Amino acid sequence: MKALTTPPEGCESTSKLIRADHKPVEWLISSEPVPYPAALAAMQARAMAIAAGEAGEAVWLLEHPALYTAGTSAVPGDLLSDRLPVYDAGRGGQYTYHGPGQRVAYIMLDLRERGRDIRCLVQGLEGWVIDTLAAHNIAGERRTGRIGVWVDRPDKGAGKEDKIAAIGVRVSKWVTFHGISLNVDPDLSHYDGIVPCGITDQGVTSFEDLGQLVSMPEVDSVLRRCFEQRFGPTMSSAAEGLVSAS
Repeated sequence: MKALTTPPEGCESTSKLIRADHKPVEWLISSEPVPYPAALAAMQARAMAIAAGEAGEAVWLLEHPALYTAGTSAVPGDLLSDRLPVYDAGRGGQYTYHGPGQRVAYIMLDLRERGRDIRCLVQGLEGWVIDTLAAHNIAGERRTGRIGVWVDRPDKGAGKEDKIAAIGVRVSKWVTFHGISLNVDPDLSHYDGIVPCGITDQGVTSFEDLGQLVSMPEVDSVLRRCFEQRFGPTMSSAAEGLVSAS
């Protein structure tokens, strides 16, 4: 499988995804796991408010309790276990896992101010993750025909690779929600209960699985720095207000 190490034509410059007015994005971090239904409701409410011009953009970092989510393309047979609750995600894609030790970043951006190009947005999100991994000496890569970020695993055999980050975005009225999930130190055995993202011939990995022992705050700091390089400035805000307003 050929790796894509650069964005496609038309997405080379990160300036396309930076607002012309450089208005900062609210940067929110929840310190406790957030139930999935509450997060979904909060995201949807914030996206609607952004579209209506009643709220600014936001990136929300959090963890969920252990659970599975089903995208609109989920195949029932890919749910292999009922060990964890399953939620309809309302996004594209198939089954995925969320849980403690996985950094979820929900992205609520106004594409009317960022080029109106969903393909470049996805490439920008992949690049954001790849930059974050590189700062931790992990070589993340794109793969042709597959959204997400992958790591070569020659230790597992020729041609083997593992997915370290999933990306699933929904866009309504040119405002994004959902986002990325990056495996820091989750319980990877929970992936045994699904066929993750419909992929049967490759595995799943994490910072910890790759021998990189880092704390979630350390990852968050790098995520923020790398986000700002691709999407522009951020400003800290309280995540509690986002949940309570939903």
